Amino acid sequence: MVQQDGNTAEPQHGDDLAGAFGGNVRRRREEAGLTLEQLSTQSSVSRAMLSKVERGEKSPTIGVASKIAHALDASLSDLIGAPAAAASGVAIVMRKNDRPVFRDPETGFERHMVSAAPGAGGAEIVVHYLPAQVSTGLLPAYPPGTEKQLVVLDGTLTVAIGGISETLNTGDSLFFQADADHGFANRTNAPCEYIMVISRRT
Repeated sequence: MVQQDGNTAEPQHGDDLAGAFGGNVRRRREEAGLTLEQLSTQSSVSRAMLSKVERGEKSPTIGVASKIAHALDASLSDLIGAPAAAASGVAIVMRKNDRPVFRDPETGFERHMVSAAPGAGGAEIVVHYLPAQVSTGLLPAYPPGTEKQLVVLDGTLTVAIGGISETLNTGDSLFFQADADHGFANRTNAPCEYIMVISRRT
């Protein structure tokens, strides 16, 4: 996240979340009755990498994490872990400091889960932060019926979807069907931040 002085704010609980990610991957794999070899085949992620991720020895990139999540039929938020939300009457509150954050160790890309109740109403809200000259690379397609909407809060974002490319500036919005490979890139010398809503038709 970008502070007003232009520096990146430190996400909370990063190390804890990295460990939780590996534990959740192992739990979901075992629940699915998959061996490491089988998950490796389904995700196109090496067995050695999967083993290190599960043991918390390696933080995956956003591309690797996405492949693992798709192979386990899970969302990234499922694997990162649900936020520590507090219920008050009919409202569910998640404080900023309790926000689960995924950070790509190679690029500095950050994915902040901001949904206080992920999956409620069939939608999830995340905030992405892309440092200058950083790309997520192409991410795997989601299951049919998955839709993404985003709005750029700050900076310039280039979105690649199924062979086409759209460049968005601050305040611009985009809707797309996420059942094709897609990726996000910041090709400028300033950071970019955008909100994304992921919804799944039932």
